[in-house]
Amino acid sequence: MRLQPTTGICSPALALAAVLISGPPSFAASQLQVPSGTASSATSQLQVPSGRPLVRQALDYLRDTEEQTIADQIALCEVPAPPFGEVARGEAYRQRFEALGLADVRIDGEGNVLGVVGSGEPLVVLSAHLDTVFPAATDVAVRRDGSLLIGPGIGDDCRGLAVVLAVARAMRGLEIEPVGTIVFVGTVGEEGPGDLRGVKRLFSETLVGQVDYFISVDGAGRSITHAAVGSNRYEVTFSGPGGHSYGAFGMPNPIHALGRAIAKIAEFPLLSDPKTTFSVGIVEGGTSVNSIAFETTMTVDLRSEDPTALAELDALFRAAMHEARAEEIARWDSAVDLQVDIVSIGVRPAGDQPRSAPIVQAALAAAEELGFEAPTGASSTDSNLPMSLGIPSVTIDGGGSGSGAHSLDERFDTTDSHLGAQWALLLALTLAGIGVP
Repeated sequence: MRLQPTTGICSPALALAAVLISGPPSFAASQLQVPSGTASSATSQLQVPSGRPLVRQALDYLRDTEEQTIADQIALCEVPAPPFGEVARGEAYRQRFEALGLADVRIDGEGNVLGVVGSGEPLVVLSAHLDTVFPAATDVAVRRDGSLLIGPGIGDDCRGLAVVLAVARAMRGLEIEPVGTIVFVGTVGEEGPGDLRGVKRLFSETLVGQVDYFISVDGAGRSITHAAVGSNRYEVTFSGPGGHSYGAFGMPNPIHALGRAIAKIAEFPLLSDPKTTFSVGIVEGGTSVNSIAFETTMTVDLRSEDPTALAELDALFRAAMHEARAEEIARWDSAVDLQVDIVSIGVRPAGDQPRSAPIVQAALAAAEELGFEAPTGASSTDSNLPMSLGIPSVTIDGGGSGSGAHSLDERFDTTDSHLGAQWALLLALTLAGIGVP
């Protein structure tokens, strides 16, 4: 797999000069070598600082204050944040940043909420997304049943938001100063229709050219997303004059053309390595049972872990849409034309980084220090954008366990959920470094 070239946005170094933390590493695997050929020296290291007394205090603090983290998770989830309607939750998040005493608390032009700890290098972003998939009228009340929290968005991504807050609270409460800078962020537009508009603004304007590492905390569990599944999404419309199903019979039919198009999509070649997928999600159109439709529309989702494979699938898709139009016109001896319009409704760039990448190894090492193994894999998250730009990025889960994401009965099990906040803290400090003691 290939990383897309960094163009249009200033790219930071893949790692800075040595981020060395005094004191012995807790185990040998915690020293993570930066591959040669990057802008940094090959001798640069990252060390998991779990043995440092202040870090141990912070880890204990996060375990002991998990109920506060859960309370934040519930409270934020009960503030509606539908697609393109994250303002109220963003304001609630901003107020919490200010109450914790973060520096430079602000909301950028897209609606992302930011707060800062530290002022040196490297700059690490620790983020979670504010938005949900649910429409504005959704009942977002959260129910609690023993260890279970039940409510739309409670795991995805109210858990991530609460974890980011918990890390900031631990750092401020224990006066932990990083060697570098940690920017805490609540992003907008991570979910489908948002098209990653929050992180797109971060890397094109708000923090352009400044970010050295990017961590997203998204959902429940203890896994790592180290590769970005890219997607191209389209709305395809076939249109014509329409008419009576009997009286005007013999003209090209937009719905028939759409059917031809769907059949072609269904027969696209299957590619498993890299995994590449295609799907028609929504079909709309028509006037009545006894009418030739004048317009019909479908939405299409194309995905791959590999940018080249995605581009090839995209070209195949576009050709198939025009072939479907031509075949429907050719079916009839008619002067009536048929149009097809292909409109992009979302682009999530694909990207990859090896499991051996320092940031991935740092996430794995931090998990090991906390006593669990973290599986790695590919997904579509806020990390897609920085990863496609060559910026070291991972998405980690927020601890606990979950089920029913994107459903009204989404569930989050709080059993041992404190491990998620501990993991995020340890990874952020591994990347940013920590001062004394």
